Amino acid sequence: MISRRQFLKVMGGGFIASAALSTYAFAIEPLFRLRLTTYKITPPNWNTGLNLRVAVVADIHACKPWMTLERIEEIVAQTNDLKPDVTLLLGDYSSGMNLVTDYVHSRDWGPALGKLEATLGVYSILGNHDWWEDKTAQQTGHGPTFGQLALQREGIPVLENDAVRLIKDDAAFWIAGLGDQLALLPHRRYGRRNWLGMDDLDGTLAKITDTAPVLLMAHEPDIFPRIPDRVSLTLSGHTHGGQIRLFGYSPVVPSRYKNRYAYGHVVEDGRHLIVSGGLGCSIAPVRLGSPPEIVLLELGNSPAA
Repeated sequence: MISRRQFLKVMGGGFIASAALSTYAFAIEPLFRLRLTTYKITPPNWNTGLNLRVAVVADIHACKPWMTLERIEEIVAQTNDLKPDVTLLLGDYSSGMNLVTDYVHSRDWGPALGKLEATLGVYSILGNHDWWEDKTAQQTGHGPTFGQLALQREGIPVLENDAVRLIKDDAAFWIAGLGDQLALLPHRRYGRRNWLGMDDLDGTLAKITDTAPVLLMAHEPDIFPRIPDRVSLTLSGHTHGGQIRLFGYSPVVPSRYKNRYAYGHVVEDGRHLIVSGGLGCSIAPVRLGSPPEIVLLELGNSPAA
C-alpha cells in the first residue's frame, strides 16, 4: 500500500508538472517561440522554370501582452530577412480575444505591416475576426472594414474575391484571394439568423484569364473541397493548428472538418492545401505543440507533385 508520504510526493510531482506545463502553454510558447516552417514543393499545373519564394504570415491577432506592436515589428523584420518574391497575409489582424491587457489598434499594426518587403509585392485577405470586431461592418453587412482600410493605407492590396497576375523570370502566375467565409455574424440585432460569408469562389476564378498557375488565399480551409484542379495551391490560416496539438492531433479545431484541415500540407485528389499554424491566439491565450510560425514556400524547387 502506498504510504501517505509517497502519495504526497506523487501528488506534489503531478502538481509541479501541471504548473510547469500550464506556464509553458500560457506564457512561453505563445509569447517567446517563433519558428520558420518551410515547404519545398512543385504544385500541379506549375510552370517549368518558375522558382518562387513566398512568405506567408497568418493570424497575427494584435493585442497586449500576447502580440504587441514590438513583436509584430520583429515578425515583419524576420519575414523580410527571408527575401521573398511575394509575401501573403492570410487575415485575422484583429485581436479576437478578451483575455488581454490592451488592444493594438489598426492605426499601429497597419504601419508595421506596411514595412513588409517583397520583390513582387505584398498581398492580403481578411479573416473572420477582421469582420467580427468591426461593429459598423456587422451592422451594415458590408465593408470596407477598418482592417481593410488600414492595409490599403499602407499600399497593401486586399484581394477581396479578386486576383492579380504577376510575372517572374518571364513566367506568369496568379495570386487570388477570397472574401471571408464567416464574415457576418448571426444576430437578431443585425437581422440575420445565419452566418453570411463574403466569399465568391466562382467570381474570383472567373477573373483568371489564362492558364498560368494560381495561388489561392482563403482564410478558412473549409472551402478546400470546393477548390477545382485549376488552382495549383490553396493557402489558409484560421485554425492555429488547434492551438493545442500533440502527436499530430488537435482536440479542438475551428473547422467542420476537424483535424482533416487543422494544419500543414494536405493533398487530396491531387489538389494541394497548406494550412499555416499562424502567429497569435484566438479565444484563449494558449499554445501547446503548435508554436507561432512564419511559413516559407519554395515553389518549383522539387519534383512535380
